Amino acid sequence: MAMAPISFAWPGIFKGDSFKRLLETDLISMLTPRRQLVGLDIGSSAIKLVQLKHSKGRYSLQKFGVKPLDPEVIVDGAVMDEERVVSSLRELVEETGVKNKQVAISISGHAVIVKKIVLPPMSEEELPDQVKLAAEQYIPFDINEVNLDFHVVPPASPEETQAEMTIILVAAKKDRINELTELVKAAGLVPMVMDVDAFAIENMHTVSYPMGQDEVTALVNIGASVMNVNIVCRGASLFTRDIPLGGNRYTEAIQREMGVSYEEAEEIKKSGGENESWIAPLGHVMDEINAEVAAELARTVDYFRASVTGIELDRVLLCGGVAKTKGLVQHLQDRLQVPVEIADPFGEIDLTRCEIDPSVLAEYGPSAAVGVGLALRTTGD
Repeated sequence: MAMAPISFAWPGIFKGDSFKRLLETDLISMLTPRRQLVGLDIGSSAIKLVQLKHSKGRYSLQKFGVKPLDPEVIVDGAVMDEERVVSSLRELVEETGVKNKQVAISISGHAVIVKKIVLPPMSEEELPDQVKLAAEQYIPFDINEVNLDFHVVPPASPEETQAEMTIILVAAKKDRINELTELVKAAGLVPMVMDVDAFAIENMHTVSYPMGQDEVTALVNIGASVMNVNIVCRGASLFTRDIPLGGNRYTEAIQREMGVSYEEAEEIKKSGGENESWIAPLGHVMDEINAEVAAELARTVDYFRASVTGIELDRVLLCGGVAKTKGLVQHLQDRLQVPVEIADPFGEIDLTRCEIDPSVLAEYGPSAAVGVGLALRTTGD
């Protein structure tokens, strides 16, 4: 079976190597109306589904669902049990009642590399070949084992002339793309767009935080196994990095400190535990890992500051399942010395047409950032 057409995503227009392989998608989009895709965020701890509708200049939430995954199903981004992932996908689609089978999915972590490179000015026709040559120097994978795409960063103003071109280069491993698309197809869905987690969150930020676009904002998404960092301003990504650190680190520390099973540690992490004797050691563990997360993010921000002169961070927007961890926001604020807030991906989205309990959206809101960003995509993107 031929692989469904896939494209990388960026807030803007890509003109890269992967688009040469997307003629089928382009022809489809020419013959059919543009249609909102269903956002499908397949994470290590859960699968999140988001369906939006765009009407009269505003998005409304149509469907939302979360299907937890056991920790051994997907480990550090690697699918260990394909059947259970496919089964969970089918159950989630059935439970949410989604009729649209066309979906947008995403990748992050070790499977994708994002690099900012500089090239001399050249024509649009020359760019693909030159970017591919540059990629062979910057990408630590065999160039034949990845799909490439790129985005030309526009000048700060129309009047500005550029002595060189700044390019955002994205490379994703073909085997990871194929693995995800085959899982989705096995569940009866049609993958139309392959995005990158950090960029999906950037799409969410553009829609849900229209008043914050002039600020230099670090979009930090902390999932079970990976922390995505994307520093943005005025609709452009200034810096991205994926860090192999997430919610599993908390669970493992609790398991080790308290001598309980992984499942029990996960429950203690979520509930705070019922045993009073656990309060002090649990607090110590959470503070320890919060400090580790804050230190990693501080190192990333310091690197950003050193590489991009004259730009200071204005605030941090925290997404993902770890965002609401007790004490984390305060640790980050103390370490970074900038305001930190928990993201609300549904902040500018109409929720009146959705039958989902508002308490469910409040509980899972920060975890839905990638899903919302993916659900903003349409056929033909």
